[in-house]
Amino acid sequence: MSPKRPPARFRNPFFSISSSLLLLFCFALAITSVAATKPPENDDGSVTKTHKAGYCAMRGQEKKSFFGGQLPVSYNGPAEPPTAAVRQQLVDLCGAKWSEGNVCCDGDQISNLGSNLRRAEALIASCPACKVNFFDLFCTFTCSPDQSLFLNITETDTASSGKKLVSEIDYFVSPTFGEGFYDSCKDLKFSATNGNVMDLIGGGAKNWGDFLKFLGKKNPPFGSPFQINFPPKNETGRDMKVMHNVPKKCNDEDVAYRCACMDCPAVCPILPDVDEIKVCKVGALPCWSFAVIIIYCVGLMLLGVYLAFTEGVRYRNRRRENQRLLRDSDPELSDDDDEGGVSGAGLSPERYRRRYALDVYLESIFSRIGGCSAKFPAATIGISILIVGLLSLGWLNFSVETDPVRLWVSPSSDAAKEKQFFDDNFGPFFRTQQAFLINDTTEAGSSPVLSYETLGWWFDVEQRVRRLKSLEHGVTLEDVCLNPTGEACVVQSVTAYFHGNFWELKQSTWKEQIRMCAEQPGQCLPDFGQPVKKQLVFGGYEKSGDVVDSAALMTTWVLGNHAEGSEAVIRSMDWEQSLKNTLLAVKEEARERGLRLSFSTEISLEEELNKSTNTDAKIVVISYIAMFFYASIALGSTTLALKNMLRQPAKTFVDSKFTLGVFGIIIVLMSVSASVGLFSAMGVKVTLIIAEVIPFLVLAVGVDNIFLIVHEFERADAEHPDDEIEENIRRAMGRMGPSILLSATCETLAFALGAVVTMPAVRNFAIYAAGAVFINAILQITMFVSVLALNKKRVDSNRIDCFPCLKAPNYDANCEEHEGGLVGEVEEGLIQKVIRKNYAPALLQKHTKVAVVAVFFGIFAAALALLPSVELGLDQRIAIPRGSYLIEYFDDLYDYFAVGPPVYFVTKEFNVTDREIQQELCGRFSTCSSLSLSNIIEQERKRPEVSYISEPAASWIDDFMLWLNPSLEGCCRVKKDDGSELCGPYDFQCKVCFEDRNPGWNITLDGMPQGQEFMDYLKMWVDAPTGEECPLAGKAAYSTAIVPDYEKTTISASHFRTSHKPLTSQADFIAAYAAARRIAKEVSRTAGTEIFPYSKFYIFFDQYSTIVRLTAGLIIAALTVIFVVSATLLGSIKTGAVVTATVGMIVVDIMGVMALWGISLNAVSLVNLVICVGIGVEFCAHIARAFMFPAASVVERARVKFRGRDARAWSALVNVGGSVFSGITITKLIGVSVLAFTRSKIFEVYYFRIWLALVVVAATHALIFLPVALSYCGGEGWLPVDGEGGLESDLLYRRLPPGVEEEFFSSDEEEEEVRAGRTQAVAKNNGQGNGR
Repeated sequence: MSPKRPPARFRNPFFSISSSLLLLFCFALAITSVAATKPPENDDGSVTKTHKAGYCAMRGQEKKSFFGGQLPVSYNGPAEPPTAAVRQQLVDLCGAKWSEGNVCCDGDQISNLGSNLRRAEALIASCPACKVNFFDLFCTFTCSPDQSLFLNITETDTASSGKKLVSEIDYFVSPTFGEGFYDSCKDLKFSATNGNVMDLIGGGAKNWGDFLKFLGKKNPPFGSPFQINFPPKNETGRDMKVMHNVPKKCNDEDVAYRCACMDCPAVCPILPDVDEIKVCKVGALPCWSFAVIIIYCVGLMLLGVYLAFTEGVRYRNRRRENQRLLRDSDPELSDDDDEGGVSGAGLSPERYRRRYALDVYLESIFSRIGGCSAKFPAATIGISILIVGLLSLGWLNFSVETDPVRLWVSPSSDAAKEKQFFDDNFGPFFRTQQAFLINDTTEAGSSPVLSYETLGWWFDVEQRVRRLKSLEHGVTLEDVCLNPTGEACVVQSVTAYFHGNFWELKQSTWKEQIRMCAEQPGQCLPDFGQPVKKQLVFGGYEKSGDVVDSAALMTTWVLGNHAEGSEAVIRSMDWEQSLKNTLLAVKEEARERGLRLSFSTEISLEEELNKSTNTDAKIVVISYIAMFFYASIALGSTTLALKNMLRQPAKTFVDSKFTLGVFGIIIVLMSVSASVGLFSAMGVKVTLIIAEVIPFLVLAVGVDNIFLIVHEFERADAEHPDDEIEENIRRAMGRMGPSILLSATCETLAFALGAVVTMPAVRNFAIYAAGAVFINAILQITMFVSVLALNKKRVDSNRIDCFPCLKAPNYDANCEEHEGGLVGEVEEGLIQKVIRKNYAPALLQKHTKVAVVAVFFGIFAAALALLPSVELGLDQRIAIPRGSYLIEYFDDLYDYFAVGPPVYFVTKEFNVTDREIQQELCGRFSTCSSLSLSNIIEQERKRPEVSYISEPAASWIDDFMLWLNPSLEGCCRVKKDDGSELCGPYDFQCKVCFEDRNPGWNITLDGMPQGQEFMDYLKMWVDAPTGEECPLAGKAAYSTAIVPDYEKTTISASHFRTSHKPLTSQADFIAAYAAARRIAKEVSRTAGTEIFPYSKFYIFFDQYSTIVRLTAGLIIAALTVIFVVSATLLGSIKTGAVVTATVGMIVVDIMGVMALWGISLNAVSLVNLVICVGIGVEFCAHIARAFMFPAASVVERARVKFRGRDARAWSALVNVGGSVFSGITITKLIGVSVLAFTRSKIFEVYYFRIWLALVVVAATHALIFLPVALSYCGGEGWLPVDGEGGLESDLLYRRLPPGVEEEFFSSDEEEEEVRAGRTQAVAKNNGQGNGR
C-alpha cells in the first residue's frame, strides 16, 4: 500500500476547471453576500421573521473562524438604495432591469459575485438564454430587494464576533422558472470534453429539481459552505411566495437570447431520414429467400407434370412400336429397322463429328511433348531443375507482409490515404493497455466485484505497474505514458479518483465516496486533470444503476504513440512486454481471490496472431505429409492387388510407385518455389495466407493430374504392351494433355483474375496461386513424364522401388499366366470396378437422374435462399489461437465496456479564415449554418440508432471564438505594449482582447476576426494554457487538432472529435463506418469541401463497403473465363455451359454452408471462394472432357442399355471417375481432415470448414450431378482418336442391331461374349449392305 499522504491538490489543466465550477455554482452563493455596511436590524439570530416586499433575508458576510470560509450574515431589514457607482456595477453585471430600486447588496458583494459569474461564463456563454437565467438566479438571490419573500433562513451559526451566520436557507423558486432554467442549460455542450455542461454544473441532473438540489448542496471546501434547499411551492409560508422571474428559452423569439443548434435542439434543422437498406421480408423469411423457395417449388411441380406427360407419350409410342413389330415379318433384315435401331455404344448422334481440329492439334502437341520428355528424361529433368533454380533466385528478395493495414487495405484506397493523412498531420493514435477485473468465477455468475479488501489489493497492483521498469531499456510508465498536461500519466481507473492513494478511501464511507466520484467526476479529478467517466471504470452495473454493484472494474493505461519503428515506439513496446508479464502474474493472484483478470496490451494481438501462425504451420505440414503418403501409396493401387502382394511379394516392391509419388510432391514444391521466387523478384510480398495455402492448393491440384497421367499411361501400356515406353507415354499424354490444359488454364485464369483486386492479401494470393498452378502444370507434363518413363524402365528391369540399384528376385511366369493377368497386366482397381459395374449404371437410370436433378437443384435453391444470412466481418476472437488470454479480454470488452471508439471528422485545406467557411463549421453562434458540420453531427447524435454517434463534436472553431469573448477576463489577455503576446498569470500590464474593439465580440460572429487577424489570434489561442481561469484555451484540447499554415494564411487540416456509441459486434462496426461515411459525405456536400471521417478501426472495415460487389464480380468473371475456355477447348458451348453452371452451383452451395456454419464473408473467405472456383474446375474439367472425347477402349465396354449422351456420361465416369475420386477427393479429404486438429480458430473456421465443404460439395457435384447434367444437356461428342480409322474403330461407331440395349449381364465374361456376337452381326450386316 502507498503511505498515507494528504489529498493531492487539484491541478490546473483544462478539466480542473470543473472543481472551480462546482465551487462557483454553490460556493459563489455564499461569497456573493457582501459584508454589511452597518449591523443588521430586526435579526433574531435564528430564522427570518419578516417576509414582505422590500425586506432582505441576509446581508453581508463573515468568517465563522479564522480558517473558515465566508458565510452570509442574517439580516431581516429593509433593502437600501445603492450608490450610483454600485448601481452601474450591478447593471453591468446583471442587466438593465436593475437600473432602479433598492437592493440587498453593495459594491463589494457585487464585485465578488461578478468575479465568480464571469468564471462560469466560460462554460455557458455560448447559450445566451442559459447565461441570462443563470445570472438571473444568483443576481436575484443576492441583490433582490424582496429577498425575504422567497428566502427563509432555517439554521444559523454564531461567528467569533457574535453575528449570526447562515448555515442553511430555503430558496423558493417557481417551477416555471426552475424548469425553464434547466431546459435552457440541459443541452449545453462543453466542446473540450465532448460532454454536457450539465455534468459539470448540475452533476448530470435529469430534471430541474435535481439541478437546483445539486447547486445548493453543502460541500465545503469544493462547493457551497452552507446548505441551500429548494423546497416545493406548496411549502411556502403564509407571507412568502416563490421567485417567479420569467426564464429565457433557448429558442427564444428574441434572437439576442436564442442559442445555437448544438446547445438547443429546438432550433436545429430536421435532417432528412436516412435511406436505410430496408430488408423486405415475408414473415420471418427475406423476400429473396421466399422467392427462391417459391420458384423451386413451382419448377419441381412443372418437372413432375412434364415427366408424367412424357411417360404417357412414351407408353403410347411403345405400344404402337410393338404392334408394328408384330406385323413385320422380317424385322432383322429390314432397312427401316436397321436405321431405327439403337446403337449399343450410343454414339450414333455424333458419328458425323469426326474430329475436333483444335483437340487434334493439342493432342499432337502434348504427344510430342510427352514423347520428347520420355525419350530424353535426363535433359528434361535437368532443364526443369535449372529453370526452377533460376526462378528461385528471387527468394533473395523474399519478404513477408504481416502488417494488417498493408495486408488487408489497398494503398490506393480512400481509407489508407485518410489514415496516412491523419497520422502525418495529427500523429498516430494512442497505444492503449487495458485490464478487466471481474467477479464471475462462481456458479452464481456475475457478482459485485467491489469490496474494500479488493480495492486495497487493486490499488497495490496499480502501484506496482507505476513502479514497473522494462527489462531491456529500463523505462517506467512515466517515461512512455501519454501526459498531455505534464502533470501525470493518463490512467483511467477507480484509483484515479483518489490519486492512487488507498488511504484517501475510508473503510466506513468507501461506497459513498465511489458513488459520489462516479456521479460527479469533476469533484474527484485525477492527477492528470481530466474527469474520468464512470463508463470508463465500471461495467455491469446497469441493472441496479449503482456502480458499487459493478461486476467489472476496468483500468486503462494510455501510452503515447510515435512513428513506426522509432526508438520511442521500441521503448514503449519494451514496457508493454513487462506489463504483460506482470499482468499474467496478477491474473493468478486474482484467481486465488476468486476473481478473474483479463487484459490486453498494444503488442498482445500481434504476438498472439504470430503464435497462431506458428501453430498452424505444424498442422499444415502434417496435412501435407498425410497427402504425400496417400498419393505415393495410391498411385500404385492399380498394379498392387492384394492377391498379387501375397503371391508375389517380390514383385510388390517392383510395382510400387512410392518414388513416383515423392517426385510428384517434389514437383509441387518446385512449382511453389519458382512462383515465390519469380514474384518476390518482382516485389510482390508473401502473406501468411500464401505461405499456408498455396502449397496445399497446388498439391491438391497437382496430385490429381499425377493420378490421371499415371492411370492413362498404365491403360495405354496394357493395351499396347509391345510398344516402346515413349510411344505409350505419347499416347497417354495425347489423351490427358488437353484435359490438363483445360483444368490448368481455367484455374490459372480464375486465380489471375484476383490480381485486379486492390486488396493486397487477395491480389498477392491470386498472383502467387496463378503462377504456382501454371508452373506446376508445365512441370507435370515435362519433368514428371520423364520420371514416369524412368520409373517404367525400372519396373521393366525388375528393380526395387526406392532402391533402383537392387534387382528383385525373378517371379514365377507360370503363376502370371495362370492368374490371367494379376501380375503381367493392369488389374482394374476396386474403385474403378465399382464405378463401372454398380455406380455408373445406377446413377444414369432415368428415375435416378430425375431425383439427382431435383435434389441438387433443391440444395442450390436452399443455398441461394441462405445468401442473405451470410454475415460480414472477421471477429478478432476468431483470429486468436484457442486458450489465448485475449479471448477472455475481447469477451469482456464487448460485455462490459460501454464506451464507443472516438471518431474524427477531418477537414483538408479548408480556408477557415473566411467568414462563410467559419459558418459552415461552427455550431455555437446564431449565424452558423443550420447544416454546418457541428450542427449536423449534433443532430446525428440524437439518432444514434442510425448514426452510431453518441457525443457532440469537440468544435475548435467554436471554442476559439468563445475564447475571444472579452467578458471572459481570464482567457484572452495580451500585453498592453505587445498585442501579439499573451499575458502570463502574474503579468499585470495587460488588456482583454476585444475589450475596446468596434464592432465588439458578439454571438452573431459579426466583426469577428478573419484573414491574417484570425491566424494571429489562433496562434495565441493554440499556445494558451488551459486552466481554471480559462477552460476554453486551446493548448490542452486542440494543440494537436489543428494544422495551421501561417504563411498561406489558412488551415491545412483540422479535426472535430466525437465518439461512436458502444459497438459490440462486427455488424455494429461495419454499420458505424458506413454511417460515418454517410455523415461526412453530407457535410462535404453542404460545406463544399472534402471532409472525411477517421477512427482507428476504419482501416480494417473499409473492405466491407465493397466486398459483396467484389465477391460477386470476381466469381462472375471467373465463371465467364471458365465458360470461354471450356467451351473452346471442349468444342461445345453446351458442355462449357454445363461445366460453368456446375462450378457456379458449387460456389453458391459453399456460400450456403457459410451461412449455416457461421462463416462470415471477409478477405480471408473471399480468397477461399476464389480457391473454390479453381478447385471446382479441377473436379469437373476431366469428366467433361472425357464426356466430349470418350476413350474408345472404355466406351466399347459401355452397357448396351445406354445410348447417346448417357453412354458418353457412363464412359466418362468409368474413364476418369476413379481418378477424380481417389486423386482429388480422397487426397483433399485426408489433407483437410488434419486441419481439424488446429488450435487456431481462424484456421478451423475459414480453412477447415470451407475446404471440407469444398471437397464434399465439389466431389458430389462432379461425380453425381455433372454426369447427369451432361447426359441431359451435354454437347455432341467428338470422334475418339484411339484408333486410326480401321476396322476396330469403324465397328465401334456403327449401329448394333436393335434389342441389344435391353440385355443385362451378370458377369464381364458374359458381356464380352455378347459383344463378340454383336460385332459379328455388325460385320455380317455390313457385308450384306456392301453386296447390295
